Amino acid sequence: MDLFSEETGRPQEENAPLAYRMRPRSLEDILGQDELLGPGKILRRLIEEDRIRSAIIFGPPGTGKTSLVRIIGASTSSHFATLSAVDSNVARVKEVIGGAKNRRANTGRGTLLFVDEFHRFNRAQQEVLLPHIEDGTISFLGLTTLNPFHALAPALLSRSQLFRFQPLTPVDLKGILRSALSDRERGLGGRGILLEEAALDFLAAFSEGDGRRGLNTLETAAAIALPDASGKTVISREAAARAAQQKIIASDRAGDEHYDTISAFIKSVRGSDPDAALYWLARMLKGGQDPRFLARRLVILAAEDIGNADPHALTFALSAARAVEYVGMPEGQLILAQAATYLASAPKSNAAYRGLKLALEDIEKEPLQSVPEHLKNRPDPGAQAGIESRRYLYPHDYPGGWVEQAYLAVRKRYYVPTGRGYEAAIGKRLRTLNRRDREESEAGKIK
Repeated sequence: MDLFSEETGRPQEENAPLAYRMRPRSLEDILGQDELLGPGKILRRLIEEDRIRSAIIFGPPGTGKTSLVRIIGASTSSHFATLSAVDSNVARVKEVIGGAKNRRANTGRGTLLFVDEFHRFNRAQQEVLLPHIEDGTISFLGLTTLNPFHALAPALLSRSQLFRFQPLTPVDLKGILRSALSDRERGLGGRGILLEEAALDFLAAFSEGDGRRGLNTLETAAAIALPDASGKTVISREAAARAAQQKIIASDRAGDEHYDTISAFIKSVRGSDPDAALYWLARMLKGGQDPRFLARRLVILAAEDIGNADPHALTFALSAARAVEYVGMPEGQLILAQAATYLASAPKSNAAYRGLKLALEDIEKEPLQSVPEHLKNRPDPGAQAGIESRRYLYPHDYPGGWVEQAYLAVRKRYYVPTGRGYEAAIGKRLRTLNRRDREESEAGKIK
């Protein structure tokens, strides 16, 4: 028996969790996702007209995805087949497809295949479905909490409509909580439970867009709150906070939350905002992010975004990464905090990174330059034969450790230092050398 084997709309057992009992039974019951499910909107029309052919619904937990699938399963004229990607293999997928072929041949009835946690299918499992979606043997509905662009085969993506569910708004969450308090059949109605407005505001904020979290916390608060002399149970903000206990931080390492939060962290360090960097760092650490991953990203940032504006930054970041490995957690978070704030406060330059990109573009688009003869790793044959030829000039033999000579067959300028931090001094030195280069060239000293 799976999640959808019971008849949709059947009264749930009294001991089932409140969030399970309060699942919507119709499209009208769903709060939120108005851009997709509001009157006349695309997903609502596809459901009402029974025209889902290949669709992927994705978004964070507790936003109504599973409830919507139950409603679709109850309303479609097709046979509704379900699989969980957690425990289904290629053989099981082929078995369902075989049943769909027989059903269509014998009765003409179509099959709508729903796959829960679809991102857990490997590419081979996903590709088994492709020809059968293509020829109409099955209609397909996939559900995932991950961004499908990160998890699914491109061929399947190109054949599917994507519907992204958003976190529920505070207004939506309050509506769900009020409904649970008033519903006598499935919710807490008739039990004399009152929810203070401050407690309602707290639960809506604490839930952070997750309706399941809000209902679970409400149920806990109702269980621990004590009735007053009149027999009524009033849930105060303090009682709701006690029920919440500890905030749950999203920590899906393959989902949008992962990519968005690390992006905010790196961009805060790059943007020289140590306060924002600490906030995003703390959020990721609280969510269980691998500290070694964070340390590696800081090492990359030191080279890409600070570079020679502070040449110590890369050494600092690398030392921090090694220290995190050596010390471990939780003390390693102190090292990450020091590294993040130092790098955020350092002068910034991406001149080395930009220079490398330009050089790579030239190598990709232009004819490759030959290594000048005087730079090759071999004896100078002309000098050995007593013939005057261009030879390598050893810079340390000249005043200042520099002598003008060509290091490229065609002169290029890739590295342009900024005027920030130590890179200002680097730029000044290079400008001095370039000026000497021009002066010596004009004097005819270069043969």
